[in-house]
Amino acid sequence: MGKEIERKFLINQTEWNQLEKPVGKHFRQGYLLTHPNKTIRVRITETNAWLTIKGISKGTSRLEYEYEIPLSEGAELLDTFAESELEKIRYEISHKGNLWEVDVFSGGNEGLIVAEIELASEDESFELPNWVDTEVTTDSRYYNSNLTISPFKNWK
Repeated sequence: MGKEIERKFLINQTEWNQLEKPVGKHFRQGYLLTHPNKTIRVRITETNAWLTIKGISKGTSRLEYEYEIPLSEGAELLDTFAESELEKIRYEISHKGNLWEVDVFSGGNEGLIVAEIELASEDESFELPNWVDTEVTTDSRYYNSNLTISPFKNWK
């Protein structure tokens, strides 16, 4: 059984802008199914594609199954079956033994930057980088699937 334990944070823009970053990777992702209890997502980069099935979030955990698929099939699934999509640049940054994935959104979510950390257990301790700010793990507005339906630019 696949399980994802993840925490999400907004970033401190000033600190983030001063950070030396690695080259980011462009992601296009869309949802074949968006439901409060489950999502089915297709994600592609320039070289890879994945099909991901996620269950309902319970705190910081949820079931997750992810499978690499041929890039051409990923693009076709997005073009043919996606109900909604978003695009972002992902930066992978190591800090104190942990990998942080920082997503800089574009399009309807321009201006939103979210940092995520995946953990081995819900009570695993970790140190926040200085560019990490407010935790939004349990705020469903920040779920990628919800950002495709209610983009950041439309928030009040």
